[in-house]
Amino acid sequence: LSNNPSKSSTARGWILLSLCVGCFAPSDRFMKYLCCFIREHGPAPNTGYSKYIEQRLRRTVKNGTRHQPPSYVELQATKSKNPIVLAVTFMDGTVKTVNADSATTAKELCDALADKIGLKERFGFSLYIALFDKVSSLGSGSDHIMDAVSQCEQYAKEQGRQERNAPWRLFFRKEIFTPWHKPKKEKIYPDRKLFLAVWEEDLAGLAAQQYYVDHGPEMDVDKLEQSLHLYIPEFEMKNAKGSNQERWLQLVMHAFRKRFSQNQPTTMQVKQDVVSFARCKWPLLFSRFYEAYKFAGPALPKNEVQDVLLKVIIAVNWTGVFVVDDEEQVLLEFSFPEIVCITCSSPTPDGTESFTIETIGQIEYTFQSPNSEDIKELVEYFLDGLKKRSTFLVALHDYKPTGNIHLSVRCFGYKYLMPLQHSHNDVNTYLTFKRGDLLILSEGITGEALSKSQFVRGENTRTGLQGNIPVELVYIIPTIKKPTVEIMDMFVKRPEFESPMDKQVAIMTNANSARPYTLERFAADNFRVPSRRTTLTINPRRHDRGVPQLWSHGREPLKAPLLKKLIGKEDPSREAVIAYMAIMKYMGDHPSRRPRTSTELTDLIFRGPLKYEILRDEIYCQLMKQLTNNYNILSEERGWELLWLCMGLFPPSQSLLKEVTQFVRTRPHPVAADCYNRLQKTLRAGQRKFPPHQVEVEAIQHKTTQIFHKAFFPDNSDEAIEVDSSTKARDFCIRIVNRLGLSTPHGFSLFVKIGDKVISVPENEFFFDFVRQLGDWVRQNRTIRDGSYMHFTYQVFFMKKLWLNTVPGEDRIADLIFHYPQELPKYLRGYHKVSRQQAVEMAALILRARTRDDKQAPLAQLIQLLPELVPRDMIKAYSGGDWKKLISSTYSGSVESMSSEEAKIAFLEQIAKWPTFGSAFFEVKQSSDPSIPDRLLIAINKSGVNLYNQETKERIVNYPFTSISNWTSGNTYFHMTIGNLMKGNRGNRLLLETTLGYKMDDLLTSYIKMLLSSSHNETTASTDIETDIL
Repeated sequence: LSNNPSKSSTARGWILLSLCVGCFAPSDRFMKYLCCFIREHGPAPNTGYSKYIEQRLRRTVKNGTRHQPPSYVELQATKSKNPIVLAVTFMDGTVKTVNADSATTAKELCDALADKIGLKERFGFSLYIALFDKVSSLGSGSDHIMDAVSQCEQYAKEQGRQERNAPWRLFFRKEIFTPWHKPKKEKIYPDRKLFLAVWEEDLAGLAAQQYYVDHGPEMDVDKLEQSLHLYIPEFEMKNAKGSNQERWLQLVMHAFRKRFSQNQPTTMQVKQDVVSFARCKWPLLFSRFYEAYKFAGPALPKNEVQDVLLKVIIAVNWTGVFVVDDEEQVLLEFSFPEIVCITCSSPTPDGTESFTIETIGQIEYTFQSPNSEDIKELVEYFLDGLKKRSTFLVALHDYKPTGNIHLSVRCFGYKYLMPLQHSHNDVNTYLTFKRGDLLILSEGITGEALSKSQFVRGENTRTGLQGNIPVELVYIIPTIKKPTVEIMDMFVKRPEFESPMDKQVAIMTNANSARPYTLERFAADNFRVPSRRTTLTINPRRHDRGVPQLWSHGREPLKAPLLKKLIGKEDPSREAVIAYMAIMKYMGDHPSRRPRTSTELTDLIFRGPLKYEILRDEIYCQLMKQLTNNYNILSEERGWELLWLCMGLFPPSQSLLKEVTQFVRTRPHPVAADCYNRLQKTLRAGQRKFPPHQVEVEAIQHKTTQIFHKAFFPDNSDEAIEVDSSTKARDFCIRIVNRLGLSTPHGFSLFVKIGDKVISVPENEFFFDFVRQLGDWVRQNRTIRDGSYMHFTYQVFFMKKLWLNTVPGEDRIADLIFHYPQELPKYLRGYHKVSRQQAVEMAALILRARTRDDKQAPLAQLIQLLPELVPRDMIKAYSGGDWKKLISSTYSGSVESMSSEEAKIAFLEQIAKWPTFGSAFFEVKQSSDPSIPDRLLIAINKSGVNLYNQETKERIVNYPFTSISNWTSGNTYFHMTIGNLMKGNRGNRLLLETTLGYKMDDLLTSYIKMLLSSSHNETTASTDIETDIL
């Protein structure tokens, strides 16, 4: 395609390239070069073929590599640049057309079809492709439609046909039902071909229902006779002549009278009945099938040859998992209540994948299949869905409420008393049960509630009693129907059944496994002596009697801090007790009302240690205590959230650091590794000043340890920048500078806009500390009614703040994103002193800058655009017509040939010649000096503070930074003292009225700080040079 002199050859080459990018994408490294080649050397722009190829490439990148070469229909579509139109047949005979391309997947096509017919419940619907007498399921996943079409064309070619005439057809139908499916008013219902395997009575009943759908509640023998061949399978109708046909007529009419003589349902109800009948009668016909080989497990009822893997078909449907042979005989069946888990092993070196099914009878079967991961995902989806909807539980351990706040647990042959949150008077509200009892949840409660609560209400079917059930001692049976006696017997016979608690205890009792580190040794030397209690408590690990373990999880509030060093310190001790109660409430270990905000409890936990350094080790110990031997999954998850937040705020003392490090490094929890990394960052960056911000709390609550914050720029663009708890404003700025490719971060700053205020963030401030402090300040200064909590919103801006060494043209990116959009509004507000000729020239540049390179400037609308081109104080200098004439004349010269970006830089180069370039302007009033006007324009820039006449724009006086000795600001004023205050000299005071005093204060501080820093660097550099010379 490079320097090809032949037009026809080039055209065919681009078609080939288009087909190529529709099959596979280049490597990431080569991608940008290919895109550049397509854009710069592609066919003529007016053909749009380059964009067409790029679009195909993006689609291929999105949906993945194809497995078959392009089909004939793709070739024709690529030549004409048209989409591929596919006709898809539904089971009721209707045909819908949809557009596709080379990258279209089965999922995309299924979604498009579902949208066309308004299908709400989309699970289980799949695409099928048919060629001659062969039908294949394409599913509803990531398989490419055009791969199947290409295979059909290749098969047709092998049969002696041309690819273009391959008679392939696409169908859309229900492939599989969920176990919890309820027939709804959908437009898809079973194919009449399903009636193949029914005996006469059922077949006649289905034919009667089909007649009712087609012709209504009135039976017409003639219509039935004409339609009979549509209702009865072909093999039954071959000999259905004479008496045989008459027999079928009589059977169908009898079924019709039996079903519809007394009751006349709606057509939709009849269709729903057919769906339910087909689903229950032939579950195997509504299965998803996978080829597999039996690899391990008990022998199947089929002759297995030693050392030869038995080929089987795995069928997954709404009733369970079936193992079927090639003759469609069921060899093995797993109902969902029988399946404990399904696991998928890593592929072997030769790419073989396998999956294992474990039953409650502790029998395992392993199968090899290239679709192992798909089978696992589908079975787990059904198991999880059933557990969420199930109301049936099985007791894993004996449980009898014993009064006070403990429960009796029998596990691994030991009897334990575990603390729970209920009093002696509440014992009767808790349900007693034995291992293997069937428990039924109360009405309105399902298995999904067990992941959100520590207790659920239910009934013991053995005793008929009702009460609260501890969720850690039960297993949700994945079924929506009452489990059979056989299933329940399997649970009883199983030696031990895994629950979240079993997994924890197994870890602690297994001598061969590495034990998670605890505070047991540290507590012996540093914790206070616990008070004695009369209640018997047995710890699952040590089996010590009568001694509560302060370093292990508990459900009782603390009455005193854990650490000895806090004894006698009243205020820190009180904060420690408050913090522990907040920790328990956050983790769900203590009942509490719903907090008004996500930070209400975290504020109570972390305000104390941020105020009192001595409390920091206490909070770490409290959190690690509640994460040790914690058998409640939900409580443990929330505990890790708090530890993650804590490690981003402050580090522990050196004496506790080793304990904390070992604690997190020996825990398998996914957040533990990130906790360790956060702790290292906090040790380097230092401690925070304020509790976690709402963004940090909600991030970890949503299980993400990465936080992206949007930063807005003056040109109305924005970027999402990653921040963390230890990110300071300086770090935030450097990340933006690197992302945008700016040459230097000097002079740039972060700003937070809240309400009508825009406040600069000090570079050494932690970003989240500053935003948190700002939010607290806003709430304190605004009235809150009815005790409601006031939320506030803010935006983060990144802008040029200090203009010390800014030269337009040196950093093109900075000019376009920051300098131009920041300087233009100041110019249009009339802050600069501009001549008429300069105003005309600048207007022409602004007009070119705001006009796209591929568009003509709107010269006809110039009069309406004047406020956006000319300073507001100069618009009346000429009439509208004169402005239009002058600007148009200037524009038609050298300006018109510029690009938009060049015009922006030319605008900046012109303004850079003026003394007010890069100034921050403030319109103020003054009453302290009668010799100058009452209304002033203040310009703060690298030369100092400049006072201008608002009307004439003439500079009145310049105060260099070195002459300013003091300044103060408030909500309505800014006061500045000029001159030397030594030797009793009071200096000259300038009293200004303004609501932007805080901005002027910040600018003076920042300019002076940067100038001092530059002076220090120059002095250091000079000293280094002198040293080198000497």
